[in-house]
This record gives sequence, C-alpha cells and structure tokens, in this order.
Amino acid sequence: MKVDLERPIADDAGIALGDEYRALEARARAVVAEHILPREHEESDEAAFAMTAALGQGGLLDACVDLDVVGICVVREVVGAASGLADSMAALQGLGYGPLALYGSAAQKAAWREKVRLGQAIAAIGITEPEAGSDVGAIATTAVRDGDHWVLNGTKRYITNAGIADFYSVIARTGGPGPKGLSAFLVPKDQVRLVERYHLVAPHPCGEIALENARVPADALIGAEGEGFKVAMRTLDHFRTTVGAASVGMATRALKEAVARAKARSQFGSPIGKFQQIGALLADSWTELLAARLLVYRAATAHAAEDPQAGLYSSAAKMYATEAAQRIIDRAVQIHGGDGVRQGSVVERLYREIRSLRIYEGTTEIQKVVMSRGLLA
Repeated sequence: MKVDLERPIADDAGIALGDEYRALEARARAVVAEHILPREHEESDEAAFAMTAALGQGGLLDACVDLDVVGICVVREVVGAASGLADSMAALQGLGYGPLALYGSAAQKAAWREKVRLGQAIAAIGITEPEAGSDVGAIATTAVRDGDHWVLNGTKRYITNAGIADFYSVIARTGGPGPKGLSAFLVPKDQVRLVERYHLVAPHPCGEIALENARVPADALIGAEGEGFKVAMRTLDHFRTTVGAASVGMATRALKEAVARAKARSQFGSPIGKFQQIGALLADSWTELLAARLLVYRAATAHAAEDPQAGLYSSAAKMYATEAAQRIIDRAVQIHGGDGVRQGSVVERLYREIRSLRIYEGTTEIQKVVMSRGLLA
C-alpha cells in the first residue's frame, strides 16, 4: 500500500467535483509547470505582473472573477503549491473585482471584467485601516458627495497590490457610525497615492495607500449607498474558504519535499525516513493534510449549494487548514534540518509564505468567534 501524493484533488478529497473542475485542475497544473514553477523563488513586481498574465492567458482567473468558490479552491491549491506570490495575485484578482461582480453596474463590469480575467489589469481591495482591521465597522475613510462626484479622504493599510493596482474597490464612510454608514467605490489608480511599500516576511506587493481629496464620478459607487459593509462581507465570504485551499497546496508541497528528504538523506547508515520519529512526523502531516482538504472542499461545495451553514464551514475550513498547514510545513523544515532554514530552499520559502494566511481575511481567533456564535445562537 503506497500513498500517492499526486492524485487529482477530487479523488483525494473524495468529493464529487464535476468534470469541469478536473479539467481546470489539469489546466492549472500545466500553466503552473510552464510559467510559475520556473519563477517560484522570484518576489519582484515584474514577476507578479508576468505570473498574473500567465494565469489569465491560461484561463485560471475565470473562476476568480466569476466568484466560483470551488473553482477558486482548485486554482489556489495548485498555484499555492508553486508560489505564494502567484497565489496572492490570483486571489486579489477575485477579491478586487469581487465587489463589481456582486454589485457593480453594467458599465463597471464592462470596463474591468475582461481586463481582470485576462490578467491585463491588476485589481485590489481597500478595507483595512490603522484602526479598522477585524472591526470593519470602524472604518474612518470618508466619502462626501460633491455635485456629480464623490470626494474620498483616508488611509488604508495592508493593501495587497498597493502601488501596482489599476483600480481599488474601496470601502468608505458616507453616513453615520457603524457598518450601516459605509459604501463601496471604484477608485482608479490615478486617484490613489502610495504611502509605503511594506517589507513582509514573504515579500509580495503590499503597503499603505492614501486617498487625498480623491475625486471619482457619482457612478463610481458600487451598489447602493450604505451597502459598503455588505459588499465587503459578501466578497470576503467568497474567498475565506479559498485561503484554506491555498494552505492545502502549500502543505502538500511541503509534505512532498519532506518525503523526498526522508528518503534521500542518510544518517547512521540509514535513510532518516526509517527512524520512527521522522516517520511519525510524516504520518501526522499526511493525516492533517487529508483532514484539511476534506474540510476545505466540504465548505466550498456547501457555498456552491447555498447551504445555510456555508459561512460556518468556511470559518472552520479557513481556521483548520491554515493552522494545519503551518504545522505540516514546520515539520518539513525540521526534517530538512539545517538545509530547511537556508534561504532559497522550498521549505524555507513555504515557511515564510504560510504565516500570513493565518491572519488575513479573518484571523484564526476571529474564525473561532464566528463559529462559537453560531454554536451558541
């Protein structure tokens, strides 16, 4: 009996994914092999642009702009195994365009959908602020009506694609305090100033942006005035499960690397994989990987079926998969020993890349709050 770490996702998850998703996985693996893996250690803006274009030309961004949660999970699992940067770029094409897909006008969609889908335009979403992280209702950025325009003022932090995005879906305050006073706006890059690019543990385009009397036409409003909180939450709901999928992809790659290392590395006259403690690390990792993948695709299919508990499944999948992936990758580093912490090794890259997934789109702690409220309701 041999474990096959190369099985198709649908077979390994044991979930009835349709033929279109099997075809999507095959296409994703081909695109990744040709365009992403050769650049997996690159972290420049130029690499980000090239990877986005390759994903778009390969048809892998269709699911992102269509908000097909199962499809996004398939793409992010395959892409995430190869490059955290490429995964981030794919996810943000969906997150940035998501408000338009859900609530945008026909003109807004016509202007941006095809460009985003083909990777010809870079999307971003502006929610987080210095005093508004998990508490979206505390957003302070303002949008004031001025004749046929809206004027926006405020600062957004930890904005992925800051400085390279062609447009930002921005949540700003148009009314009173709390979530009901928020609205969403389509803001082009020429109305946004890059304040700072962050140097992160796993570098990718991220930073702080400023809106300083940014003027956008009245029809830049996404949805209705006062719907900004709903726009943000519904968009994030489509992507929370997919963070778990990216984590599963990273964990799968780490386990493959760990198995290969356990077979190739010898100490005391034997491959280290024959030592029981190493074997136990591999067994624990495979078990957690299986559990994480099952939970992710259970949540994704529940979302597709509009299951009333889909949101709770999503929180569980995001929490468990990211935390499990952190443990799996940490074990892979341990199995590699000193080579595991050398910059440029695969497991070292994965170790840096996985950490942020436990934070963005709702921290592990926030997911626990969401689930506990559901249990106590």
